[in-house]
Amino acid sequence: MDKTQIIKFISQQKTAFIASVDEQGYPVVRAKFAPRKINGNEFYFSTNTSSNKIKQFLANNKACLYFYKRGKFKFQGVSITGEMQVCTEQEIKDEIWRFGDKLFYKQGVTDPDYCVLKFTGKTAEYYCDFKIETVEL
Repeated sequence: MDKTQIIKFISQQKTAFIASVDEQGYPVVRAKFAPRKINGNEFYFSTNTSSNKIKQFLANNKACLYFYKRGKFKFQGVSITGEMQVCTEQEIKDEIWRFGDKLFYKQGVTDPDYCVLKFTGKTAEYYCDFKIETVEL
């Protein structure tokens, strides 16, 4: 599988798992909605500025994304390691904003509790049929 196929696979998934590192050095994994935007090896997510993961990414930007598809007889997964950036610039917040977000961020797109996570992937591991392929992003 090449980079283009990996991005296509990720684009078809509804859930992303994001891993951060906590203050004691342990991994913490969370389920999130799929990326709002994918631009090459950059993946953008909306989230709450007040969440624990923001503190963790500001202290240690190393991160991992995981996507999977479970079929009746086939399991596919992609794990991507890279770095996470917390973005609070209004321009990127405007770009990622969706109409339904007002449900989570009462003050709208300028809500101080709304920010964007920008993940830049370095390496991807694709798993399928008991085989693993590594792809540089």
